[in-house]
Parts: sequence; structure tokens; C-alpha cells
Amino acid sequence: MARYGDRVVIVTGGSRGIGEGVVRAFVEAGSRVTIADIDAPTGEALARSLGGAATFARLDVRSDEEVGALIADVVAREGRLDCLVNNAGTHPPHLAIDDITPAAFRELLALNLVSQFVACRAALPHLRATRGCIINMGSLVGSLGQAHAVDYVTTKGAIAAMTRALAIDEARHGVRVNCVSPGNIDTPLWQSFAERAADPEAVRRDGAQAQWIGRLGTIDEVGRLCVFLAAEATYTTGVDHVISGGAELGYGRKETAPTSVSAPRTAAVAPSPPPGRRPPPSSSSPDRDTSR
Repeated sequence: MARYGDRVVIVTGGSRGIGEGVVRAFVEAGSRVTIADIDAPTGEALARSLGGAATFARLDVRSDEEVGALIADVVAREGRLDCLVNNAGTHPPHLAIDDITPAAFRELLALNLVSQFVACRAALPHLRATRGCIINMGSLVGSLGQAHAVDYVTTKGAIAAMTRALAIDEARHGVRVNCVSPGNIDTPLWQSFAERAADPEAVRRDGAQAQWIGRLGTIDEVGRLCVFLAAEATYTTGVDHVISGGAELGYGRKETAPTSVSAPRTAAVAPSPPPGRRPPPSSSSPDRDTSR
């Protein structure tokens, strides 16, 4: 029996990278999948390669109208909706906050975060009818932080928070809402970061060594986690599922300032005297003013 057979799934940003892995995993599980993506040539090619189990629909997730129309079209065609995977988004180049304009910050919020809110809102009436589920794609750095990525980290941290809040609200309707937060996954986007570096091979080597498992994750592994959450984790909601190869575990060397930083000096706090007894004078007490 198929793990998620004859269920209807929408995957935004499903043409490549993690989204492609999610699409392939749901198709393998027996689902009917709509690949919703702005990249039509790549998405159409993926749908053709998967036969009749997947359909491509062009979607700009930044358009509220397009998101609503797509979900309505899928329900009209398939008769139901069982799972929404909010995967569309991007990681912009690393920049210090001084180099991120407010306009660019708002644009990334619209793409990475607001689009997920809009899709959840449009899909929920249909998911309540099937007691379906939502899977929001976050990131490991949404909880850990990342250097020169305050914009991206903000969007991903907010996705996890939105997931928890929505899980509370939708539990009474039987809708589960979870988050998947990948660490280093071997995707075209990750490889493009490596290629732009002065030493791409060193970046790839360091990337692999960042995990205790000793390698990057694969898009198929992320996809299988999403299928598990939809098909089998029926007692799980409001949880941020980290898939990182253990990258966040243990302590490591931290690079902060070029010079060592001493701990700030704090005033000593005297123990409280027994009830009814006055504390002895100290250098910080009004009884013994040494400031003059």
C-alpha cells in the first residue's frame, strides 16, 4: 500500500532543489502532486519526467491573487487538498546589515514569509475538510543564527514561530502544521554559493565537515521527512523538525573580534542578612562612601 496514496499535495518552489526532492518523495508515496513554481521550463520538465503523477502550474508566490487562484484550481481539478508544502523561498547573498536596504528586507519577507502565510490562509478551508496538514520549510539557522544573514535568518525564524501559532489554532479542525528546518543540503543554490568562493573545493570540504555525519544532506532525505510528517506523524503538530546531520551539536571555535574580549566586571552582591539584622557596611553602602 502506498504511504500517502491518492492524496493531493501542493509543493511551492517544487521545480528544483529541496522542492524537487519533496515532489519526488510524494510521487513515490503515491500522491498526486502539483508543482507550483515561477520557473516554468524546469518545472514542466520535472512534471514530464514523473508522468501523470505530477502537474506543473506556474506560480509567483508573491502574488496573493495567484496563490488563491492556484489552490482553487487544484481543488477544482482534484476534488480535494490533503497537504500543502510551503517551500518557495531563497537565500540572498550574505551581507552585513549596513548593506541591506529596508526595501530589500521587505522583499525577502514577502517571498520567504508572507507567501507562506498567504498560502496557508488560502488552503486551510480545504485542508479542514480533509483533516490534512501543512509543512512549512524553515532553516536550521532560523534558530541558530548565521553571520551576515540577518534578513534570511529573520524570515526563517518567523516561519517556525508562525508554524507553532497556527498549529494551536488549527488543532480543533484536525489540521496539523509542522516545520522542516534543513541544514546544509546539496542543492543548486548551495553549490552556487560554493562556486562564487575563491576556493570552491575548500567550501565544499568545510560544508561537509560542518556535520557530525560528515556530508551534506540530500534533497531526497528532506523529501522523505516531509512524507513522514504527512503520512505517519499523525500525533505531531507545531514541531520544528531539524534535518541537519547534527551540525548544531557540540561546541566549536567561535570567531568574533580580532582581539580577546574580557568578561564585563560586575559588582559583588553580598548575601542577604537574616531577618531583623542590618547588613554590615560595605564599599558600596551609603554608610561607607569611598567615592570622595
